[in-house]
Amino acid sequence: MSRATEAAKATLTSIDLSGYDTEQSRLMDERCILVDEQDRALGAADKKTCHLMENINKGLLHRAFSAFVFRPSDGKLLLQQRATEKITFPDMWTNTCCSHPLDDFPEEKVEQDQLGVKAAASRKLEHELGIPREQTPVDQFQYLTRIHYLAPSNGMWGEHEVDYILFLTADVDVTPNQNEIRDYKYVDKAELQALFDDPANSFTPWFKLIARDFLFGWWDELLKRKNGNGFVVAQSLNGIVDGSKVFKMD
Repeated sequence: MSRATEAAKATLTSIDLSGYDTEQSRLMDERCILVDEQDRALGAADKKTCHLMENINKGLLHRAFSAFVFRPSDGKLLLQQRATEKITFPDMWTNTCCSHPLDDFPEEKVEQDQLGVKAAASRKLEHELGIPREQTPVDQFQYLTRIHYLAPSNGMWGEHEVDYILFLTADVDVTPNQNEIRDYKYVDKAELQALFDDPANSFTPWFKLIARDFLFGWWDELLKRKNGNGFVVAQSLNGIVDGSKVFKMD
């Protein structure tokens, strides 16, 4: 039996969130999908339980997604800076949107063609960045692969996820939710590298891992594979990586 399976069956620790932002505390009641290391669903637990390091250290693992939205005309990537109010990884820069499919919504539990995580990405892009869902249709997301990583946020909180990487090329209208987003910007590859090189900036660990091992190479290919109108198209990356694998990241 895997540690994730054992953890899913164990009595797990929870905590009082009354000292945190009211809205962020409310969102911690949402229920994540628990998985094992092969991304097989095991059940559900609230975000609060899933993100406590005491439980993560017992092997508790959940499903997540990281969405990357690129502007079709120039291939620039939309970044966000997480709000100060966030309970985990506050004030850090990251990819366009990172969150979880929820056990609360039947459509987000659908595993065929990654439909559940794609539906969750569309929902959270609207919630966090105010992007209308009609600008992020589920069938336009390009799934690339999954990564398994563990990252502490501070002494109490952290992440332990099987994270689906999704690319989308779309012109989007951004109206940030100030409780979620402190800032946002579009960057090209050189601008992102300069941000990484500046010690004044901090980044979420999953974004750094994805950038280190995957992002820049995929970005190169995206720019190389422009369509006849000179636009980048996320679906052009179909098959660029083995999407059946879960890559363990250290």
